[in-house]
Amino acid sequence: MRPDAVRVLHDKLAQRSLRRYFGILKGKYVPYFQISKLVEVNFSEDDPIEKLWHIHDNAVKKLYSIVKRIDNGEISLKELDTPKKSLLDLKIHIAKRIIQNCHFCERRCGVNRLEGQLGYCECGPEIEVSSIFHHYGEEPELVPSGTIFTCGCTLSCIHCQNWEIARHYEKGETFDPYSLALQVERLWEGGCRNANLVGGEPTPWLYHWLETFKHVRVNIPVVWNSNSYYSTETAKLLAGFIDIYLLDFKYGNNKCAERISDAPRYWEICTRNHLEALKYGELIIRVLVLPEHNRCCTYPILKWIAENLGPYTRVNVMFQYRPEYRAYEIKELRRRLTEEEIREAIEIAEKVGLKNFIT
Repeated sequence: MRPDAVRVLHDKLAQRSLRRYFGILKGKYVPYFQISKLVEVNFSEDDPIEKLWHIHDNAVKKLYSIVKRIDNGEISLKELDTPKKSLLDLKIHIAKRIIQNCHFCERRCGVNRLEGQLGYCECGPEIEVSSIFHHYGEEPELVPSGTIFTCGCTLSCIHCQNWEIARHYEKGETFDPYSLALQVERLWEGGCRNANLVGGEPTPWLYHWLETFKHVRVNIPVVWNSNSYYSTETAKLLAGFIDIYLLDFKYGNNKCAERISDAPRYWEICTRNHLEALKYGELIIRVLVLPEHNRCCTYPILKWIAENLGPYTRVNVMFQYRPEYRAYEIKELRRRLTEEEIREAIEIAEKVGLKNFIT
């Protein structure tokens, strides 16, 4: 175990921003997905999507009301009966509708993936898993993290460090929901603090993840490790399912986002999803500092976080950039960061008033 992964259990700043997550680890609280199994809903699979969303949104409000009562000790999980149809069942059904006209991400390709049609991410009907393991290189509060790397991605980052799986050069192993649920349970039983859904990008596989956690029986916190480029519909389905949003904030403007990651409207989409994440779960933000991008990206990103999410937001200012994949195609990305760029990024974080950032 990393020493900082032990120290973080007593870190007041980490506890402040991730109170519920640490409570789950102590057995005090229950992950959202388990509670969503106990929120009763009534719907027909033939209902129009507008009606399903209306039922869903009301059920999510009910879930957070129940969560508050459970967390305050007013009721226990054992007092709740298992319904015939649950909020999680409804999320699964809506996600199945979405995958047949795919708009999990903001590219909104509209393909029917269950029939084998492929969109931008090239993800098909069955979830493809590259690897499942205990990860000791994540943020200290997550370590050891039960990472499940899936194939495919909704962005095309020219400097991608996981390009083999993001671009499907590596073929993953397919899993049915029951088998993948067993893998999640084994991670928890093996000492992992969480199930870390990562890639590539987890967004294309949301339908499969919802199905998987219907069969997970342990109280493992769920981490959504994402590039933040997902749709409003996906954000709704994540509410009441995800405990920690581990979100990238890659660019401080749309020009850099399009040039490096082929991500139109990234700023608008990313900021919207960060605000939604903070409403419905706890948040850790990753900011990967790129060479020559402190002024155009690092500064506006960190300033926006401090002003809109608060100075105590947990932020990981990352200096691990190295030229990978096709980074040589962009001049400033052909090298690592300088010591001066690293110092400047830290000074920016301090200047904008962030009080809970790590490096």
